[in-house]
Amino acid sequence: MAFVDYYQALGITKSATDKDIKAAYRKMARKYHPDVNPNDKEAQQKFQNINEANEVLSDPAKRKKYDQHGKDWKHADQFQSAGQGRPDGGRSAGEPGYTGSFSDQNFSDFFSSMFGKSSGQSRQANFKGQDFNAELRLNLKDVYTTQKQTINVNGKNIRLTIPAGIENGQSIKIKGHGGAGINGGPNGDLFITFSIANDPEFRRMGNDLYKNIEIDLYTAVLGAEITVDTMSGKVKLPVKPETQNGTKVKLKGKGFPIYKNEIQFGDLYITYTVKIPANLSEKEKELFKELSNLRK
Repeated sequence: MAFVDYYQALGITKSATDKDIKAAYRKMARKYHPDVNPNDKEAQQKFQNINEANEVLSDPAKRKKYDQHGKDWKHADQFQSAGQGRPDGGRSAGEPGYTGSFSDQNFSDFFSSMFGKSSGQSRQANFKGQDFNAELRLNLKDVYTTQKQTINVNGKNIRLTIPAGIENGQSIKIKGHGGAGINGGPNGDLFITFSIANDPEFRRMGNDLYKNIEIDLYTAVLGAEITVDTMSGKVKLPVKPETQNGTKVKLKGKGFPIYKNEIQFGDLYITYTVKIPANLSEKEKELFKELSNLRK
């Protein structure tokens, strides 16, 4: 079989980084894998070439020899080490004094002799299967407590535990629930990213919650006890007399649970908005005028 260009086999250039090589190998191996192309001799040969190319280009030392000696890189170690015993003095093709000539022998046999493989067969490297990514949309109240959910990924039901306190945009890994491994390699993993919708009542910042509460003018002026909804239920909250608009109070431990430590909580911050009465009667207006005069 004619010489196969490793870079061409993986569809990359000589400037490819290690990351580029790895990505190209995975892409090409999946495309030409025998399981995907049963009874396709051409695909099987390409799959073998891809594995051989990756074997060399993913190894810095082997890649260096390949880049230096090109087509005849396979002879570098054997003949350079015995250079004095060769007519060409161990020189590579194109160098002064080079007199040797090497044929394009079977690529796999040549690869095997160079790297110690047996029976002229190249070793097909195993590698991890493709990682899968999924998005799970939840409401803020859904992640206030730990819960279990079943999700369907590629037709497969996966039951997972969602820890309380998980944050918007956070990802968790479900090991082994990605694509199947190649040649006995491990399965890929499933990465689930959580998209947590804003809550109309509570605003979350880290482990703390923020909430606006409207109180009437009379409660703000005279003070009273009000009932407030928190994530964990209703609580009684005293409003001090002469509370100003925009006043903030803290309810300790009434915020959001700490991720993977749900016995601890952040705080809940309440901001009061004082509602000015509207549509006053004549009598009410007179009373407010009297109050205004008293203040003067």
